[in-house]
Amino acid sequence: MHTVVAVKNLLVQSGASWVLWLLFALSAGSIAIAIERWLYFRSKDDDVRALAAELDAHLSSGSVAAALDALRPVRSVGAIVARAGLRLAPRGPAAADKGMQSAIAAERKALEARLAYLGTLGNNAPFVGLFGTVIGVILAFEQLGQATGAAGAGAAASQVASAAVMAAIAEALVATAVGIGVALPAVAAYNYLQRRIAAMLDDAETLSNLVLAYLATGEAARSSPVDPVHAVGRGAAIDEPTNGEASRAEAA
Repeated sequence: MHTVVAVKNLLVQSGASWVLWLLFALSAGSIAIAIERWLYFRSKDDDVRALAAELDAHLSSGSVAAALDALRPVRSVGAIVARAGLRLAPRGPAAADKGMQSAIAAERKALEARLAYLGTLGNNAPFVGLFGTVIGVILAFEQLGQATGAAGAGAAASQVASAAVMAAIAEALVATAVGIGVALPAVAAYNYLQRRIAAMLDDAETLSNLVLAYLATGEAARSSPVDPVHAVGRGAAIDEPTNGEASRAEAA
């Protein structure tokens, strides 16, 4: 019981103002992260159709070096993934595929950096505000008990105490409202950035499939056997005896 009283006194003395300042600081952090991520994603964005058309033009002519030179100045996620595959193209399609998968995993980690803060804040900011509300309610009940004790002192003192109780309840509701107000932008920014990540990774998958298609086709063309029908035809033409050889064979 003494512990409960000690905690109650601590909460009453601290009040709910520090919870509001904490929420404001958390909100400022979420805004800074959202702006930083938006600028980073903007630097990683590119026109995937134009990039795919340029890659197709180079790879259709079999020029892997030209495709690498075209992708080198581009900073988009798709270009980084395609470069990782083209660098390993001499080792075969399987090595290129593994290289592009590794590049996609590395880019995903870089894109999702600090997004956990936004998700965590969006889920827990209302609870922080609710904590401030609980402190305000405790303060209101404390002042209500003081008003009850001062009821014998006169109606004027009772009215002043009642006004203080109402002010404490209003402060408690403000903490809840601020918590919800901090959570909503954080959740909106988190969902928006997650959609941007999914779109950029889809673009990277598109370019990686294009690279693999050309590499697999080239490997199949290099390893394909000679057509048996044409081989038989060529062999028959080469081994066909001349008329003189046929006559000598019949005379023999």
